[in-house]
Amino acid sequence: MAAAWTERSYLELNAAARGPPRRLREVVFSPPGTAPLPAGRYGDSAGGFCYQESAQTTSGDTVELVEESLDVNLLNNAVRLRIQGCPFLPGGVHLCEVQSHLVVLLVTGQTVHRLLLPHPARMYRSELITESQMQSVFTDIGKSNFRDPSNYYVIPNVPGLASNSVASAAWLSSEGEALFALPSASGGIFVLKLPPPDVPGAVSVVELKQSSVMQRFLTGWMPTAIRGDCSPSDLPISLSVHCLDHDAFLFALCQDHKLRMWSYKDQMCLMVADLLEFMPVSRDLRLAAGTGHRLRLAFSQSLGLYLGVYMHAPKRGQFCVFQLVSTESNRYSLDHISSLFSSQETLVDFALTSAEIWALWHNEENQTVVKYINFEQNVAGQWNQVFVQPLPEEEVTVRHDQDPRIFSQGAERHMDLTWDELRKEVTLAVESEFQGSVTEYECSPEEFWQLQVEFWSKFYACCLQYQEALSRPLALHLNPYTGMVCLLKKGSLSFLVPCSLVDHLYLLSNEHLLTEDDAAIFDDLEMSRDVVCLVQCLRLIGESISMEMAFIMEMACSRLQPPEKAAEQILEDLVANDTENVMEEIHSKLQEIRNPIHAMGVLIREMDYETDADMERGESRAHHLNMRLNLTQLYGSGTAVSAVCWGVCKIATIRFLICRDLLILQQLLLRLGDPVSTALAATAELFELGEESNLQHLSVLELADTAALTPHKLGKVSTAHGFLVFIWPSNPGFLFPECLMGSCQYTQLQEYIRLLQPWCHVNMGSCSFMMGRCYLVMGEGHKALDSFCQAASEVGREEFLDRLIQPEEGEMVSSPRLQYYNKVLRLLDMVGLPELVIQLATLAIMESADDWRSQATLRTCIFKHHLDLGHNSEAYVALTQNPDPSRQLDCLRQLVVVLCERSQLQDLVEFPYINLQNEVVGIIESHARAVDLMTHNYYELLYAFHIYRHNYRKAGTVMFEYGMRLGREVRTLRGLQKQGNCFLAAINCLRLIRPEYAWIVQPASGAVYERPGASPKRSHDGECMAVPTTRQIEILELEDLERECVLARIRLTLVQHDLSTAAVAGNSTPEETVALLVRAGLFDTAVTLCQTFKLPLTPIFEGLTFKCIKLQLGGEAAQAEAWDWLAANQLSALVTTKESR
Repeated sequence: MAAAWTERSYLELNAAARGPPRRLREVVFSPPGTAPLPAGRYGDSAGGFCYQESAQTTSGDTVELVEESLDVNLLNNAVRLRIQGCPFLPGGVHLCEVQSHLVVLLVTGQTVHRLLLPHPARMYRSELITESQMQSVFTDIGKSNFRDPSNYYVIPNVPGLASNSVASAAWLSSEGEALFALPSASGGIFVLKLPPPDVPGAVSVVELKQSSVMQRFLTGWMPTAIRGDCSPSDLPISLSVHCLDHDAFLFALCQDHKLRMWSYKDQMCLMVADLLEFMPVSRDLRLAAGTGHRLRLAFSQSLGLYLGVYMHAPKRGQFCVFQLVSTESNRYSLDHISSLFSSQETLVDFALTSAEIWALWHNEENQTVVKYINFEQNVAGQWNQVFVQPLPEEEVTVRHDQDPRIFSQGAERHMDLTWDELRKEVTLAVESEFQGSVTEYECSPEEFWQLQVEFWSKFYACCLQYQEALSRPLALHLNPYTGMVCLLKKGSLSFLVPCSLVDHLYLLSNEHLLTEDDAAIFDDLEMSRDVVCLVQCLRLIGESISMEMAFIMEMACSRLQPPEKAAEQILEDLVANDTENVMEEIHSKLQEIRNPIHAMGVLIREMDYETDADMERGESRAHHLNMRLNLTQLYGSGTAVSAVCWGVCKIATIRFLICRDLLILQQLLLRLGDPVSTALAATAELFELGEESNLQHLSVLELADTAALTPHKLGKVSTAHGFLVFIWPSNPGFLFPECLMGSCQYTQLQEYIRLLQPWCHVNMGSCSFMMGRCYLVMGEGHKALDSFCQAASEVGREEFLDRLIQPEEGEMVSSPRLQYYNKVLRLLDMVGLPELVIQLATLAIMESADDWRSQATLRTCIFKHHLDLGHNSEAYVALTQNPDPSRQLDCLRQLVVVLCERSQLQDLVEFPYINLQNEVVGIIESHARAVDLMTHNYYELLYAFHIYRHNYRKAGTVMFEYGMRLGREVRTLRGLQKQGNCFLAAINCLRLIRPEYAWIVQPASGAVYERPGASPKRSHDGECMAVPTTRQIEILELEDLERECVLARIRLTLVQHDLSTAAVAGNSTPEETVALLVRAGLFDTAVTLCQTFKLPLTPIFEGLTFKCIKLQLGGEAAQAEAWDWLAANQLSALVTTKESR
């Protein structure tokens, strides 16, 4: 419905508010042969150059050079260059781009300089820069050769620099020479030429006086102005240059109101034009010297060279646009295109394109005014407004109930101190000045407070002056390649972006709104008039709302209360306090609207980014976005991100005000009897959309990973409007919450979702999932689980959740709902919330009744976390319910190991293990045979397991095997002690069984227990040896165990008597044990062993005989030793007494 409408208002977006901190490096140079000039001789100025984005500001003898990029953050991108005693001419910084270098040409009041910098294309040769930051061209400026005498030159006294002109121009010739055009002290222009870098040569000075040899013959009858002779009236006050292949056209706007065009190559004046012919002039103006004129050039490959001239007159000014026309015989003339008038007082700067003029003024109140006009299409000469940031407040008001020390962190970050350190230093400075000025020792609290307010107010005044100086624009900069317009300030940069139709109408001043061309709004003229009248009504309402009334609406929306009720309350307050008959004026305006409901619908649709046209544009942008997702550097710098964020914030704020005023107007219409209920509901919903965006989320958001969401040209389209399509809550996209989550903005994300929940029914499940993520971060796990469960119902219906459940490579594919549960379970497990994992897995089991694989996975998950929490009984139940036998066996194995490590053996023994007893026994046996016998008690566990189930034979078998292994593997005193106890336990078990069943099976001597995980046995040639399939089985009865028990007790006695025998006694046969006993002198014990195993006593007597013979032949030492082994035997069996006869 909207017409093809090009001229709209623009809005300033301050990129410095959230941009990266800028730290200026100091570089100082003192040219020899110069005398210091006054620092305040020239005013501050600024300018820009586009290859990425470069800006400079001059103040006195200092120039600040700053390089900005909209795609990457630049390191070391700001430098402050000071040429001592040589103040810069306003606009005296010129940048030229050649293939390998950026050349900075500087003009001061005494010198000219050339500064060579590397070109970014040479610094970074790769086509795609993957880093988020890169070095600036100013990084190595301290190493540059600007101190080389060949790169600077002192302006000679003859012809000398004019004192009453600040014009300058500089350019590079095709041979690489640096040329500087300056106003001559005697009138006219002189040009300094520095030879190319690294090429020896002298500096030449050319004064442009005569235009051609032919004019020397025509001097007698040709006017002086045409001839080109110089006089003080010819003094140029604005210079511009247009470079050709082998020449340069130098345009000079002189104080005699004439424009002169010179050819530098021919040193000839090619054209003189009297500009007073194109403006209404008086005799006084013709005689007065023109000092405020400005000249700008704009070149187009298709249209040629345009000249823009600003002619300054007292209390008025005029812009004239010309096109340079070439005639025969190298003659040129100006084709007048347009004349535009302005009543502004002081022109600061203006920029020219082949179709537009952008101008920057200071009005009578010293406020900044920026406007632009399309001089080709705007026949009426109506300038378009640019809504700039207001200057800071003139004063800080301190209330009586307030501490005078008010601290608020501003946007500027030009400091090396932290915020706390800065506060400390400021407080100390003000307090010390306060104490130094107070002479009386005692004063009342009121006087003390008043004095504090006085001193702190002085400090605030200084701060406000500083902020005002930083906030005041010094120049306009227009990118000729993209049409992007910037305002250059001291230390910051701001962008101008076009307003939407609704924002344009709402922000326009009353006089501009009344003169708005209806045909330029909509194709339907009647509808255009209705919309304009409607916007006028909204403006009247907005201007009447006080801060208290506005706060009512903001609080209602923040508390999720119906905005219609708040609008009704505000309307009642407006009616009750209507002292200026605003309601009557609104009522009169409403009478002029032919169809108010239709007009409201049009206005709402223009603000709603969910309309069909906008959705189609959004889809096309989304498609384009998908093609560029890997270009994360596109508009990824802090400067560009800050501009986009502030743009969205500005739009949301304006839409909030429009919706608020529209709701109040609809309440007024309802009171008057008009049926606007449909429009009221639509406005209320849109109002909620505006309110959620109005939260200053984006102003604090770093969008480095999602900077590719913005359209390509910030200057040509409203990037913020394009961005809003993606973050509009009613659209299916979910990029904005994802971005908030990715940037760890959890508090803002929670508030965003809270404001959406009552009314937005799009992406409800995705919002619930995001809210769950926020709760997890905040440590509110149970709330997170509730949110995750709410989101499960929307799985398969929302794009974000569908992307979330995409299976990974090798992952088992199940139903969407189960895949979602698996993702959430992993998330909860990663955070470390096992209780919530169990709850969610239990819930998920209900969804997987027909999927036994998923059930097995979920049961395993429940088992694992119950076991980790020490819920042994619950872990056992989960284990028994697992439908997958392999997973069940794995869980059982884990249960046994963990409970053993925790020494929770009673639980392990007492579990019933229905249909799993053999598996449990096998697991415990495999562990018992695989681990060290003295550090783990798996045999004792298995013994207790069988005893608990009254399986005494198996219990006895376990203990007998334990004892046998102790004898073979643990040949120590402690091992033999445990061996004896094991055999006793085995005997006890068999004695509990009926005699006919009191037997066990023992593997044949030398059998090896197969341990799980052991490497296979191989022969000498490396081949795996075959495992024997048959074993020799030996049945052991109770008597056999008793004999083994006796043997174990005797071995223990032997080792207790002689520890050196432990290594051989542990697994010795009865015969070997007898020999060891005889050797140790334990004859009585040896007799007992022989009697038990029915062995001959011959070795015992032989040994005793040998000892006696040895004793008889030995001395006293041998006799003393004999008492030791005799004491180890029972004397009653060896000594004959009377009673024994």
